[in-house]
Amino acid sequence: MADVHPLIRDELLPPGPSPRRHLISIADLSRDDVERLLGLARTFARSLDRDVKKLPALRGRTVVNLFYESSTRTSSSFELAAKRLSADVMSIKSSGSAVEKGESLKDTAITIGCYDPDVIVIRHPEIGAPHVIARHTGAHVVNAGDGKHQHPTQALLDLYTIEEELGHIEGLHVAIVGDVLHSRVARSNIQAFVLMGARVTLVGPPPLIPRGIEAMGCEVSYSIEAIEAADIVYVLRMQHERMLAGENYVPSLREYAARWGVSADRVRPGQKVMHPGPMNRGVEIEGAVADAADALIARQVRSGVAVRMAVLFDLLTHGPVELKVAEIEAVA
Repeated sequence: MADVHPLIRDELLPPGPSPRRHLISIADLSRDDVERLLGLARTFARSLDRDVKKLPALRGRTVVNLFYESSTRTSSSFELAAKRLSADVMSIKSSGSAVEKGESLKDTAITIGCYDPDVIVIRHPEIGAPHVIARHTGAHVVNAGDGKHQHPTQALLDLYTIEEELGHIEGLHVAIVGDVLHSRVARSNIQAFVLMGARVTLVGPPPLIPRGIEAMGCEVSYSIEAIEAADIVYVLRMQHERMLAGENYVPSLREYAARWGVSADRVRPGQKVMHPGPMNRGVEIEGAVADAADALIARQVRSGVAVRMAVLFDLLTHGPVELKVAEIEAVA
């Protein structure tokens, strides 16, 4: 709780089950849940290959995208996912909204709740913000990133991308390289990969690897050579916007690139490379690596729409997954 902003901390949900289903953390999911969502995503991906891509699955439903931080991939894919399912979509960004006039997250949630949305997708710089939305609205809440805490749909689309490329996740070795300390993607992915039976090694300079993170079921190495044994090299960017002013996490970006950057001479043929974006080419990843045939970065972006369609659909529907898939395929 030490990393939670005081204004958020006071509004966190009390202990106990919520009457609504949300996706706030990978910890909300079992392995069966993940496999169900990946199966739904595969079904939706087939529909995206048609000339007419829209499905009537969420017609009459309303999805609100509430983004307090800049985003390209996540915000656009959530909006497109909802529209592909025929939902009504309202996108709100903090810039130009009442937030700039000092409105609290609680009051924003109450205001949006008056529109009776079915789902609210939220990205916020503070840990715990999705819980505030869940407490003060009747909507299902999807966490699109809260501070350096969680980004569950990114983890799901990464699992989907790997499974589509390699056919399985169980038994794979994933090396997550870079600024783990400030990365919500890293935390969600560690949980997701371990849940699905993969081995995870964190690689980076000591100041950027959180102490005690091995408790999440991963290994830690401070040597870039550790990526050599991995099946997948997952590269993280330096998140300057979350770094404390005056703290020197690395001597310089040039030295970081020289010692920790994923370059062509540090990856082997057949080794898959991933990055959640946006990329800082020449810092954490060399352009030749990002553009290589073994890079899955563009596939991650494409996976985002199908996976987020699956998440929205799953939250808003009930019943056996076999029935859901049959219903979708009937119109696909």
